[in-house]
Amino acid sequence: MKSGFIAIVGRPNAGKSTLLNSIMNQKLAIISSKPQTTRNNIQGILSDEDSQMIFIDTPGIHKPHHELGRTLNKSAYASLQDVDVIYYMVDASVPFGHGEEFVLNQIKGKSENIFLILNKAELLSRDKVMQLILQWQKRYDFKEIFPLSALERRNVDELIKTTKKYLSEGPMYFDSDTICDHDQNFLISELIREKIIYRTQEEIPHSVAVVIENREETENKIYIQAMVIVERASQKGILIGKQGKMISSIRLDAQKELRFILGKRVELELYVRIEENWRNKESKIHQFGIGELDE
Repeated sequence: MKSGFIAIVGRPNAGKSTLLNSIMNQKLAIISSKPQTTRNNIQGILSDEDSQMIFIDTPGIHKPHHELGRTLNKSAYASLQDVDVIYYMVDASVPFGHGEEFVLNQIKGKSENIFLILNKAELLSRDKVMQLILQWQKRYDFKEIFPLSALERRNVDELIKTTKKYLSEGPMYFDSDTICDHDQNFLISELIREKIIYRTQEEIPHSVAVVIENREETENKIYIQAMVIVERASQKGILIGKQGKMISSIRLDAQKELRFILGKRVELELYVRIEENWRNKESKIHQFGIGELDE
């Protein structure tokens, strides 16, 4: 049997979480158009009759402005250690710049097997894609270069097939029916955070954290209490909304998707708490479940 670990790295908004979800053919990581949506390394475990591939979705590598940002970068860099393949993912529709050069320099030499993943290739003409490939070949000697569309799942199956060739004989690291290394509470809190990001847009996305306070399950229903953490009173006001309309919309959005994922009726309660400047407090970052895999 072949087995191995594949790290998916790149700048914020390159499409790393979308690729993980496409590889797994189900939603494991939340996605949005906002940078730094992913805050933890999330492992998607793909098993078949002759292989087990562990894909590690990582936070986007960026110039940090808070302790939270430094924690996210640390998580991304930690994922590069002892992996069999690195997927270096870039947004093919965005010109090469200093940010991309920084990430490339961080991953050079971290693995013998670095694949360049040119995501959002569907937005470009075939000629433009070929030009991009030639330009990138001059920057680094990648083992493979894959233009693809993570969103539309174009060329993803070929990527998986090719990746398997670079893996060695090894053990099953997880049971064959395990698909993610995080527990269900983590996935629930992340889904709630996704709905908050979608509803609030630019107003509070980076300042919010979600913690599951209580969960009770019966045969037909799951009751969940979640605490939403923000940094300022003004953010709490935005999140709750006039007459509670914003928090109600977020709750209903999350309930609907959780019912589909969990296969049961979901009763969700959301509370909002202010924790001033929590993104600059390492203890709070870890208390809220961010970066705990790097301990």
